Amino acid sequence: MDLDQLAALRTPEGSAALAAAERVAGGDPLAAAAALRSAGIPGGLAAAALTQAELRRRAAGKFGAAAAGMFLTRAGLEQATRRAVADRRAARLRAAGVTTLADLGCGLGADALAAARAGIRVYAVEADPVTAAMAAANAEAAGLADLVTVERGDATAFDATGVDAVFCDPARRRAGTGRRVFDPNAYSPPWDFVTGLAARVPRTVVKVAPGLDHALIPAGAEAEWVSVDGDLVEAALWCGELAEVPRRATLLREKEGPLLNASGSKRVPSYHLTGTGAQEAPVGPVRRFLYDPDPAVVRAHLVAELAADLDATLADPSIAYLYADEARPTPFARCLEITDVLPFSLKRLRALLRERRVGRVEIRKRGSALEPEKLRRDLRLSGDEAAGLALTRVAGDPTVLVCRPVPPGG
Repeated sequence: MDLDQLAALRTPEGSAALAAAERVAGGDPLAAAAALRSAGIPGGLAAAALTQAELRRRAAGKFGAAAAGMFLTRAGLEQATRRAVADRRAARLRAAGVTTLADLGCGLGADALAAARAGIRVYAVEADPVTAAMAAANAEAAGLADLVTVERGDATAFDATGVDAVFCDPARRRAGTGRRVFDPNAYSPPWDFVTGLAARVPRTVVKVAPGLDHALIPAGAEAEWVSVDGDLVEAALWCGELAEVPRRATLLREKEGPLLNASGSKRVPSYHLTGTGAQEAPVGPVRRFLYDPDPAVVRAHLVAELAADLDATLADPSIAYLYADEARPTPFARCLEITDVLPFSLKRLRALLRERRVGRVEIRKRGSALEPEKLRRDLRLSGDEAAGLALTRVAGDPTVLVCRPVPPGG
């Protein structure tokens, strides 16, 4: 995609090509291209329209119905914030009194649009000319162009003295190749600029990869890990006046369905666990119930706080499985009842599952080198019953826990 192709897609002819592409996208790409050519759509415009149609189909999981009117790139879509996450962040900024926001490295504009929907005036900066043009087009398509100004430029040169807060999502992919960048010093803007923002702007939020090393968290910042329906999607650093706690795990539940605010607007249900991130959970024996914490809880180093809430212990200090005598409802972990504790032996496990006519197993693991799919094949199961398997270590020894789910409510 280049600027000329984007401009062509925004003409009446381009809109017609996009509509035609959306009708044939999702099937055989050669047949789809042939269908557009037979409709008289020039080859270059047809290819650009088909690419956008396919990206919009993929984007629906992140942006919902709004994806149908957005302009996207593959790399931009992969790094873009999910709407539920961006909306929650924008609501928190608005609640903190933010009315003007600089979005440095705005990408396709997902966070800028969320802030604008929350009533915040956004000044967005993006270095890549095509991505910047797409962000501006997306703001216009969403009816938010009066609240979002997109500027092509260097984020490090933006004067943020006139805004209430700064949001920065440094690019974590190499320009041109799209390869992931794991070294924060190779981010764009670079890590020293990103961490220096908080010293210049009292209210700063930085989106980071969920695998961020805790040693890189600036002193005094709140580090938040966010999961959506059990999938860890991002982390964020809330700096200066926005920091409320040292560590936070935020769980969003899109599958539970939206909740209505007092104003009648919809929001995704959310759950929060906070703490220092420095506590250690007590260690004890395997007990009747196993809790498998949400990945946001694990990455935020809040397993000890969850253990205290559940009166639970670890069986191995390095493995984030919790064990308790009672099943207590919690959104922060999956609860299973343990029926058998076995030193790992393929032969013995296979015999036990065959005896119980188990034909389906859900396999999870922490602290085990075993590959679940290979184990599933090696078990050669047959039967009409189901069971859960947890592959782990107990006191350093490879162990398998045979489990069954605990119904909601315990």
